[in-house]
Order: sequence, then C-alpha cells, then structure tokens
Amino acid sequence: MKTKTRRKSRYTSFYFCLACAVLFTLFSVCAGYFAPYDPLKTDYGSLLAAPSAVHVCGTDQLGRDLFSRILYGGRTSLLIAYLVTGIVSVFGIFIGIISGQAGGIADEVIMRLVDVLIAFPGNIFTLAMVAVMGTGIQNLVIAMCFTGWTKYARASRSLVLSIKNENYIIQAKLGGASFFKVIWRYIMPNVVPSLLVLMAQDIGNKLLTVAGLSLLGLGSKPPTPEWGFMLSEGRNYMSEAPWLLLFPGVVILINVIIFNLLGDSLRDIMDPHF
Repeated sequence: MKTKTRRKSRYTSFYFCLACAVLFTLFSVCAGYFAPYDPLKTDYGSLLAAPSAVHVCGTDQLGRDLFSRILYGGRTSLLIAYLVTGIVSVFGIFIGIISGQAGGIADEVIMRLVDVLIAFPGNIFTLAMVAVMGTGIQNLVIAMCFTGWTKYARASRSLVLSIKNENYIIQAKLGGASFFKVIWRYIMPNVVPSLLVLMAQDIGNKLLTVAGLSLLGLGSKPPTPEWGFMLSEGRNYMSEAPWLLLFPGVVILINVIIFNLLGDSLRDIMDPHF
C-alpha cells in the first residue's frame, strides 16, 4: 500500500510539472493571443511605470509593457532551449551509440575527441565562441551545440556497453541483422528512454546559459524580447525600477525549477526499484 501511494505521488508530481512546462510553452507560442500590448511599441508617457492594473508587470525604460515582453520573450528563450537540447541530444546519442556498438579504434577516437571537448568548461567555451563569431541567436545556438552533445555521447555509450552483450542482441546479430538494424531496433529503444531524464533537466540548464549570455550582451539583439536580455536592460534601473529585474528573473527561475523537477519525477517513475 505504501509503495502504491509513493508511486501515485510521483506520477502526480510528474504530471503537474509536465502541465506547468506545457502551459509556459503554450503561453509563449501563443503570446499574440495573451499579450495585452505590442511588445515593441514604445509609450514615452509611461516610462518606467510601476506595476498597476493597466500594466500588470509595469513598463520598461521605453514605456513598453513588461508583461507582453515576457510572454514574447518566452518564444526566444524556450525556443533556443528546446532547439539546442534537441540538436545536442540527437547528435550526442547517435554518436555515443555508434561508438559503443562499434568499439575498437572508432570508439577510442570518438571518446578521445569527447574527452578533449569536456576538458574545456562548457559555458566558458560557449562564451568564447560567441565572442568570436559575434552576437545573435544563430551564433548562440551554434556555440551551445558545439560542446553540449558530449555528455549525451558519454551517457549513451555507457548504456550501450551495458546491454550490447545481452542475449537478444547477440541473437539478432546471429540472425543476420545489420549493424544499423541492431542499433535502430534493439539498442535505441533501450537507451533513449533512460536519457529522457537528462534531456528534461538539460532544458533548464540551457535556459540559464541563454539568459547568462544574453545578460552579457551576447545573445539576442534588440529590440527582440528575450528573458536574459531583459535582465541586461533592467540592471541599469535596478534602484528606480526593480520590477525590470524581478519579473523576468522569477520567470527564468520558475522554468528552471519546473524542468529540473520534471526530470527528477521522470527518473523516479522509470526507477524499477521504486
């Protein structure tokens, strides 16, 4: 009875976090339907207006509605987080599976390349690449993808090594299944679900990375709304208009917590001993 109660609570936690993540994504994608104002429209008669019934989250230094900019900013921030996580996970998992299944020289070469990239701190390496290539969303995505795939490659390779000698895989090879058929039909279905936890938590990490780089002025270019860039704009008005930092910061914090809890609850659900 106690086990069933705990399992039910974990499913409740998972569905709650998933619903929150979907809700934030929906509000961002459909920002045009929920935003009360144009996020780019300036109103010099309402510069740095405090939160009120007219402007729920106040206005910024150009009189733009902060609530509308937060909604539209989610499009950029969440899109980058989802896009980068999707690219690095697919590429990293594919490389890791190929490396683990092939073994030998191919495995050694791939893993030494991974070790070289992991030797550099990921965020610092990303920062350096963006500084060299220039600011902008496209360069930001490229820089984040360059090193982000390595942890997926190592994790997927470890999972492949743990199952590659199982009887059903050996029998598939003896039955004439090709190298890629074994990977597609027998290895990937056993590897990918275990990495969903890492993918869910990585979305939160990517949000922090995007916000951090945009805070330094290396992310999206003005006047595009983006949560990290909004923090960068608001830091010059910290004393007279603290809401410029408060509301975007709280939104980033909530999203990071949601995706981390989503990963934790998903891990508990997938735990066979739970």
